[in-house]
Amino acid sequence: MPLIRRESLDKTAGPAPEPLDRLATDLRDPDPERRWSAARHMGGLRGTVAHLAAALKSESEPRVLQAIFTSLTKTGGEDSVLALLPWLRSDDAARRCGAIEALQMMPDVVRPHMSELLRDSDSDVRILACELVRKMPPEGATSLLCAVLDHDDHASVCAAAVDVLAEIGTRDAVPVLERCRERFIRDPFLPFAIAAAIESIDNRAG
Repeated sequence: MPLIRRESLDKTAGPAPEPLDRLATDLRDPDPERRWSAARHMGGLRGTVAHLAAALKSESEPRVLQAIFTSLTKTGGEDSVLALLPWLRSDDAARRCGAIEALQMMPDVVRPHMSELLRDSDSDVRILACELVRKMPPEGATSLLCAVLDHDDHASVCAAAVDVLAEIGTRDAVPVLERCRERFIRDPFLPFAIAAAIESIDNRAG
């Protein structure tokens, strides 16, 4: 068996990962460059979600915020989703949009939360939930959004669902869209949006 020189092992092993406690400390450092680097290196590491979620509450540097969202997405799992969902209610547009984009990258983990989000008492949350559905497989997305169209009385929420269905909806959505058009026949915008969505679905179906 040939001997392998230690220097060769050292060269191929690559840099050792940063210890979690050091990354957690750097994530709170006054220097935004250190915070950005720490946030980037935390992605995919076990035990980092709590640190990233805490940093998300106080971080003010857009570049660091983006790194935090990216690392939460890279880490994935239920803990990351639970850390991001509360930000759908945030008045901070950067955090709200960042959370939406991150959650859209984890459709399989977000899916069990969708029925509850789409029935939330806050219409703004329901609108954002429709946007989360956009990245889901068409069949499942159509089922979720058809339930919205049949039961939600808020025109803006239904408009958000119609917009997503126009892009990814299947033919199963057409009768539900027609029922929704009848419910909102006096709305100045929704019947036209629904007609356009049905046309778009028909065109995709061939």
